[in-house]
Amino acid sequence: MRNFKENLKKIKAFAFDVDGVLSADMVPLHPNGEPMRVVNIKDGYALQHAVKKGYPIAIITGGKTEAVRLRFESLGITDIYMASAFKMDDFNDFAEKHKLYFDEILYMGDDIPDYKVMKKCGYPCCPNDAVPEIRQISCYVSPKKGGEGCGRDVIEQVLKAQGKWMDDSEAFGW
Repeated sequence: MRNFKENLKKIKAFAFDVDGVLSADMVPLHPNGEPMRVVNIKDGYALQHAVKKGYPIAIITGGKTEAVRLRFESLGITDIYMASAFKMDDFNDFAEKHKLYFDEILYMGDDIPDYKVMKKCGYPCCPNDAVPEIRQISCYVSPKKGGEGCGRDVIEQVLKAQGKWMDDSEAFGW
């Protein structure tokens, strides 16, 4: 697969799965049956910073709890696809809405529902604990596990490659 680092400058947008990527793989259940997710604050910082820098970001998740929507809306993300039964449909919508070519989008997923999107996007990435089928098609496997900063890892690498990581005072606030 192509050299991940050489192509970071071409990325114009990010898309992420939630469970197993931006939240830990193990999800406790609330007494009402809703999954309760644990998220990484460093992922949150990187997501909101990328939004401030003008990167479109999509959250594409099979989950449908309001807490997930509220979390990502609070970071400035507007393209949140919940209860996504066919992630490729939502990925297409995101790309069309922002007039993006697939090869300009980095997608991070960890399991079989992410497979088709990862085969189409320009930069398929995964956390260290992704399933073997996803690891095999990824151009980059983060050293971080899902929910432990893998989102921050890829966003930081892209922004650094493009000179946008700590380039102004925006980097020093939420």
